[in-house]
Amino acid sequence: MLRHATIPDRMTREYNSSVMAKGLVRYQQCGCLHFVTFGCYRRQPLLGKAMAYGLFEQEFEALRARYLFLVAGYVLMPEHVHLLVGEPLRSSLSIALQVLKQQTSRRLKAPGAVRFWQRRYYDFNVWSDEKRVEKLRYMHRNPVKRGLVEKPEDWPWSSFVHYATGFEGTVEIESRWTAFRRGNQLPEHLRCAEPHR
Repeated sequence: MLRHATIPDRMTREYNSSVMAKGLVRYQQCGCLHFVTFGCYRRQPLLGKAMAYGLFEQEFEALRARYLFLVAGYVLMPEHVHLLVGEPLRSSLSIALQVLKQQTSRRLKAPGAVRFWQRRYYDFNVWSDEKRVEKLRYMHRNPVKRGLVEKPEDWPWSSFVHYATGFEGTVEIESRWTAFRRGNQLPEHLRCAEPHR
């Protein structure tokens, strides 16, 4: 039976992130991209400063290199993050995200703050090229839709400028630009070893 309830104003909503959603199923280690979203604690704009965005990008890139996963795209918003990533060769996606949140929280959390990030994250499996493009467009348009900038290229904390120009930012984005620079090769860690003769 569905019950209708009044929803309080977003700014005063109480969150209980320790309660897991019933029936939540994650499909990981299935060879697809993952559209991942996670937010700051109580959806506060804790990430909303240039220093915080830059630090997040540095930690994200270090983690990408450490766990060997590709990044197809991302956008950092003041109170949440969207990532479009492949599955890590080292460990699982859930562990890599846990480490990312722990590392960034240690460096960004204000003294005395309860936490920096909400405990959970949203994960959507991206199986097709059409869905990959849809998720990239959604991420890159997010700052415009929110009124933070007029055009996607004006928001420096996303992969949009890389896709538009090939610019190499802090986070390595797997794209046609990146593949071209490698001589149209896959990243080193994704290449098959030479067969034995």
